Formats: sequence, structure tokens, C-alpha cells
Amino acid sequence: MASRQILAVLLAMTSLFSMAAAAATETVEDSSCDCFLSNGTNPGYYAKHAFFDFRQLLQHAGVPDVVDDATSAASAPESSDFFTSDAWTSFWEVENWNNSNGAASNGRANTLSNDATIYMVNSPSNIYIAKAADDGGGGGGGGGRDAVTFLTMRTKRLHDFQTAAEFQTADAGYQFLSLRMCARTVGAPGAVTAMFTYRGAADPARVQEADVEILTRGPRSVIQYTNQPSDLPADRGEIAEATRNATLPGGAAWSDWAVHRLDWTPERSVWYVDGREAASIAFQVPRDPAAVNFNAWSDGGSWSGNMTVGDEASLQIQWIEMLYNNSTDAGKQSAAVAASGSRTVSGRRIMRRSAKHHACKVVCTIDGVADVGKAALLSNSTESGAASNTRASAGTGSLLMCLWATAAILYMVL
Repeated sequence: MASRQILAVLLAMTSLFSMAAAAATETVEDSSCDCFLSNGTNPGYYAKHAFFDFRQLLQHAGVPDVVDDATSAASAPESSDFFTSDAWTSFWEVENWNNSNGAASNGRANTLSNDATIYMVNSPSNIYIAKAADDGGGGGGGGGRDAVTFLTMRTKRLHDFQTAAEFQTADAGYQFLSLRMCARTVGAPGAVTAMFTYRGAADPARVQEADVEILTRGPRSVIQYTNQPSDLPADRGEIAEATRNATLPGGAAWSDWAVHRLDWTPERSVWYVDGREAASIAFQVPRDPAAVNFNAWSDGGSWSGNMTVGDEASLQIQWIEMLYNNSTDAGKQSAAVAASGSRTVSGRRIMRRSAKHHACKVVCTIDGVADVGKAALLSNSTESGAASNTRASAGTGSLLMCLWATAAILYMVL
């Protein structure tokens, strides 16, 4: 018990120092950073940072009509030119696949994938920018400023089919990341909304996926966190070690704005809500490069449940932020420690590289930074970083890295 208390105190100190570092350090451009260090119980180094902000997009706002024909829904155009812009298409792809096993859509359960009972079609028309409610429903959630708009992903039960929404990264080469969204889920029972990494396979047992899933048929205080697969067909059954049905920390509800975070690391997947750990799973951690997906759906199966005709639900997102490595970034991650020798971070021994141009000398963070989407300097071991105006930041960053590394070691040992 004493060891756990020490760990709790250490993590609290880390959070306090994170806030202090953010307050004392000016934000910097991503181009100034060689790498980024995440906080939490399993901190890690990442080569890249991306931020997508949907809070101030009034020029693109508008709720499209639901397309009530399945064929037309799949071929519907994007809801606004925001989703055809380079800013969107250079990173994301809107999906239009369906859950048919190749047979014609006729409502028969045996033509559908898994145990679905409803034909489901992803439609580009279900992803759109909506105006925030006049009652202030768009604010909060760690956004740093009130949102006047947000991205919406809609799923609705129609008479003949379920219309759904999904988008994913254009690249499927992400290999370890810290993924966050400021979001909430609203609407009727019978839907699933999700944020997840995904690497598919013909054999369900070989699928690799780490996910956050909200079931609107369940309690608003509970979210499902999983390293898939967790339920295999035929006689292979459920894999209990792969999943956690977790009560949200601090009395949170998935219908409220909150920052949901998934840290996919080589050792484990860790999930947070508003900075507080909700679940951690070391079993069956995804290993290989994957895509990043968001969706809102229902198929009448045992997982989603059955939505009443005419009902709908939505995943609403103010912003998405990622620290990540591509499968080509392993060298940069392994060079993350600038000091001589080696250090254990996130359970791995990261060696200093002798090649000067590979070393991660300027380390930044996005955690605890007041202006969401921005990075702040943690440490700078370049010659110019020795100047007086960066010494305080470097010292604070070194202390933070030490605290995070110690927390990670204790977390794995205890």
C-alpha cells in the first residue's frame, strides 16, 4: 500500500510540475521541436504532433439532411468544402463502406457481417460541422476557449437500414501514439461511438486494435476500453484479459464534454479522461503499424444493440490532437534521450545515438499547455539552448522527464 501511495504522490507531483512548466514556458512552433514527450503513467517519446481544431468553423457549419436511400447514402457528397480541403484530405479519409457480406441489401441477417441484424451504410453526409447550442453546450472540456462549432458524426436508424459515419487516417503507418479528442456522445440507445487504432486481418484473431468505445445503451458513467480482439467467432469465445468495462473517473459522463485520451505504447495501452487514468491493459497490445479511426454506428447486433426506427445518436468532437510515430520514425524515437549513456523510459532502454543529426536535442510537450494544440519546450541541449532564456525551461523539462520516467518504472514494478 505504501508503494502505491508513493506512486500516487509522484504522479500528482508530475501533474503539478507539468502545469508549472506550461505556465513558465512560452509555446513554440512544432518545427522547433526534435521530439515530443507525453506525460502519464507510461510516458513516451514521439516524433510528430498534429492538431485538428473544429471549434471556429462557422463558415462551414450546417446540418445536412439524412439521405434515406442506402445506395445514395454511400455516394453522397461531403457535407461542406471543409471535408474536400487539403487541410482535411491530406490527413483523413471519409468512409462509405457497408456491412454486407456481398449479398444484396434486403434486410436479411444472414447477408450481413458478424451478428448484425440491420444493414449499415457509412455516408459522407453524416460527417459535418454543427453550430454549438446557444446554452453554452459547446464550451469546456479542456478546449481553452468556447467552441462555436464542432464536428459531428451521426448515425440514424431508418426503416430499411442504419446510416452511419466513419473517417480514418489516409496513412496506415502509425506505430505508437498519444491520441486525444475533446468530445461527447449524445442521442438514443443502440449506437456505438469510438476512437481507435486499427490494423485489419482476414482472420479475426489477427486483428490489432486499441479502442475507446461508448455504448449508448449502457450507463453514461461507463466506457469500454479494449486491445482487440476481445470476442472471437465460433468456439474461441471471449478474451476477458483484453478489455475493461471502466467507470469514468471523477464522476464523469460520456455525454459531457471531456478530453478522452489513448496512449498506445509498446508495453501497454493506457486510457485517460480529463487527465485521469481510466484503464490500462498490457495484454495483447497492438504491435504493427495501423490506421487511426473515428466512427458512430449501429448494426442491430449484440454489441451495439438495436436502435428504434427514427432515433439517432452522434459523436461530437471539438478537436483532435496526436503525438505519434510512423513506422519510419523508430530512429528518432530511439534517439530521444540527449544525455550521454542511457535511460529507461516507458519500460524501454533508449540509447543515445552517436550520430549528431539523429539526436533529439529539443524536447517539447503538449501536456499541461494552456493553449490546447500548442507545444511547449521541455528541454534544449543544443548550444543555443544553453542561453539564459532557455535554462529554466530546460531544467524544468529535465525534472519532468525524471519524474515521468520514475513513475513509469514504479507503475510497471508495483
